[in-house]
Order: sequence, then structure tokens, then C-alpha cells
Amino acid sequence: MLGNSEIKKILPHRYPFLMVDRAEVTEEGKKVAGYKMVSANEPFFQGHFPQEAVMPGVLIIEAMAQLGAIAILSLDQFKGKIAYFTGINNAKFRKKVIPGDKLDFEVEIVKMRHSMGIGAGKAYVDGILVCEAEISFAVG
Repeated sequence: MLGNSEIKKILPHRYPFLMVDRAEVTEEGKKVAGYKMVSANEPFFQGHFPQEAVMPGVLIIEAMAQLGAIAILSLDQFKGKIAYFTGINNAKFRKKVIPGDKLDFEVEIVKMRHSMGIGAGKAYVDGILVCEAEISFAVG
């Protein structure tokens, strides 16, 4: 299991935009799992929404993308590079994510060609699917 300091060696993201607390590459370059503890102190909750704190869906997808990047950027040929979004398809948000939730992720790289690929991500809270999306990316 990769902790925060190991994740920072792989990803260029830093607070407040690092959306992954722990990660584990379960199949090198292919599958990764991880989680984020959603805290009431997250800066985005100040404005989304002041009357009812809900984690923005785009940030849930960003966390999935960061996990997918961990799987790819852990490979020797991509170490030290950055994975960039090139698209998001079939995103579905099934349940809101609120402070106190542990957001568990599974991401699988389903297609890779040269430095471009597609990942499929799912996010769960208490074993219930809250979000899923297909994420395309380029490594540069």
C-alpha cells in the first residue's frame, strides 16, 4: 500500500489537489485500488454547498484519474512523466459523497497504445457504487 509520501513520488499533484490518500497497484500498469477519506475540512466544501456539503462529481473522477495515473506512471517507461486527461465518457453519479465518507476506488487500464490509453474507474462508499466513468489519457 502506497502512502502519501510514496504517492507524491509518482504524481505531480499536491494539496489541495491531491485526491488520493492511499493506493495499491494490484496489477502492474493495469489495475490499482485506493481510497480517499473525505473530510469536512476539504476546501471545496466551503462553496459546494454551504447548506449541504457534497463532494463535486468532477473531483471524484479526478481522484479516479489520479489512481489510474499511479498505475501507468509506476511503469519504468513512464516514470517522471505526467498523465493528462483527454476525455471522460459514460460518467454516472449514483449517490452523493459527503464529509466522513471513505471513498474506495478501483481503476483498470483497459486499453493502452503507445502513450495513450483508456481507464475504467469505479468509486464506492460502504460497498455501494457511487460513481463510475471511462477516462482517456495521454502521458507526456
